[in-house]
Amino acid sequence: MMPNTRRPPNVYQKISPRAKSYQPAVDTGYPVDVWIPARPKPANYTWTLILSFALILLLVCTISAGSGLAIWLKGDRIMPGVEVYGVFLGGLSRDDALIRLQTAWSQPSVVLVGDGNTWAASPEALGFTLDTEVTIDQAHQAGRSPESMRRWLANEGQVAIEPIWTFDSAKAEGFLQALAPQIAIQPVNAGISISDGRAEMTPPIMGQALDVPSTLDRLVHNPNRILIEGNIPLITQPVQPAVTDTSVMVAAANEKLSMVINLHAFDPVMGQTVEITVTPEEWHPWLSLEIEDGEQLEWLIATPQLAAFLQEQSNALGSGRYFDVDLAGAAIRQAISDQQDNVALRIYHNERQHIVQPGETLSGIGRNYGIPYPWIQQANPGLDSGLFAGQTVTIPSPDVLLPLPVVPDKRIVVSLSQQKVWVFEDGGLKWEWLASTGIDDSPTSPGVFQIQSHEPNAYANNWDLWMPHFMGVYRPVPYADFMNGFHGFPTRSGHNLLWTGDLGRQVTYGCILLSSENAATLYNWAEEGVVVEIQP
Repeated sequence: MMPNTRRPPNVYQKISPRAKSYQPAVDTGYPVDVWIPARPKPANYTWTLILSFALILLLVCTISAGSGLAIWLKGDRIMPGVEVYGVFLGGLSRDDALIRLQTAWSQPSVVLVGDGNTWAASPEALGFTLDTEVTIDQAHQAGRSPESMRRWLANEGQVAIEPIWTFDSAKAEGFLQALAPQIAIQPVNAGISISDGRAEMTPPIMGQALDVPSTLDRLVHNPNRILIEGNIPLITQPVQPAVTDTSVMVAAANEKLSMVINLHAFDPVMGQTVEITVTPEEWHPWLSLEIEDGEQLEWLIATPQLAAFLQEQSNALGSGRYFDVDLAGAAIRQAISDQQDNVALRIYHNERQHIVQPGETLSGIGRNYGIPYPWIQQANPGLDSGLFAGQTVTIPSPDVLLPLPVVPDKRIVVSLSQQKVWVFEDGGLKWEWLASTGIDDSPTSPGVFQIQSHEPNAYANNWDLWMPHFMGVYRPVPYADFMNGFHGFPTRSGHNLLWTGDLGRQVTYGCILLSSENAATLYNWAEEGVVVEIQP
């Protein structure tokens, strides 16, 4: 039988025959290399130490965390993850959280929406008053009770606290009233426009207004929802135009648009009338149409276009003459409105420049231009020092002596050289009378003037004269309070009748003397504004 050569189990170790300590006690019959029970190997303590240290560290951290949590829970700071009205307050002290929340509450975070436009407002402006103290108290308590801690942990450390607020509907109404003008769209009435010489109706356009009561009602009944959603749909209501149909006025305007306008331009200085015919094609660009008070057709003047037309006419007149655009525009507009095709205009004169010639005097220059010389002095400060040849002197416009609206169909002509008066009406001679004018020391000034006043019996203090049927014509001195004019035979001291036999020669102190009968006739015929032309 073969000896058992299988190796023993691993609990044995192989012993070399060279080991000096091995001496077999008996002959076992096994080969020299034999197996004997093995000794246990020494234990590996590395992982044991790591695990032990980790457990100890966990225990220390747990104890420390517990202590830190206890300190946090008892402290002033708000738990992490706490928010109010979308404002994160976690980690802040109560005071800092209060400031942050108040700041956010006053910011424009609510959007008011209406017809494609938006306006932002703060909850505070809309009447929501935040109770910050109570709200911060609730935020501070979040996560500190067992129940809230469970909710805090279940929500992954996030807690949303509802703000505590009160609502003031009166304040909200005031805000909406202030917003209303920004939302309002004014309606546009049906109107009239002119196109290709014809009047046409322009359509009306609806307006809108903020419906404050309805919008406020929506806010009052859903304040919490509005704060959560952050928007308020504004309610508007349509506004009807006052005028929706102008067809009748369009028809009336088209009748007037076919008018040919005749301008009768009168020059009171020259006694000349210039006729100007204006076709519809020429005057249409001057005007536009509007509806006044919903029912009255108003013709408006386009000043630049009218001014350009009148400038062309002024250039044709020459002699430094022109039209007053504003006065002409008003007259033309009124004539068209009244459907009158004849329009009276006045021609004005520019001031002129005179170069002083050797030997000329100021009074002589005034007589040549028909302007009393004190008026020239007024227009040229510094002339009191005297004239010199080559000097430029401004001659005022003769229109300064015609301050009243002109009566175009009446005219009085006085001849200084012939001592006569001619009275014209509608271009024809009405009366011819002898007259007396001023003496050389107090002459009557030539020029073009007007009847400016009527006094039944005027008194001349300088000469102690009472002058019946006095009609003021011009002021010899622009700043003086007396006038030269027409009158009948005067009296002195209340009873002495003067100059009754002096008609036809110079006897007055600048006035134009007529017989008392003729003076009374002229007094009743010549209204204020009648032109008086005094010729040299």
